[in-house]
Amino acid sequence: MLLWHAEVTPMNDTVENLILDLLEWVGRQPRTYQQTMDAWRTSCPRLPVWEDANDRGLIETTPANGQPLVRLTPAGLALLKQQRPHADTQPCAVPLTPLHPTPSPKSFPV
Repeated sequence: MLLWHAEVTPMNDTVENLILDLLEWVGRQPRTYQQTMDAWRTSCPRLPVWEDANDRGLIETTPANGQPLVRLTPAGLALLKQQRPHADTQPCAVPLTPLHPTPSPKSFPV
């Protein structure tokens, strides 16, 4: 008898690699929410990169200079350093004040 169980599938690998790509992209320089949505939003329910990264607490959206910026959380930076130690990340030079609570992607107009 064949039992179903969770395992890594090619689609899961694809999403995980795309999440790491997103983290690396955000980690290179501060990105506005609009830049991030333009580059990473998808309507494909099988590729929930932005949603998964948010749900897992790997990125956050914070206000800076009157606009929302997307940046890595400490958990996102740690995962990126663990999985892609060669990744070029820059600390965010813009002082940010996290929103409370952390907003969902639907909190900001697109």
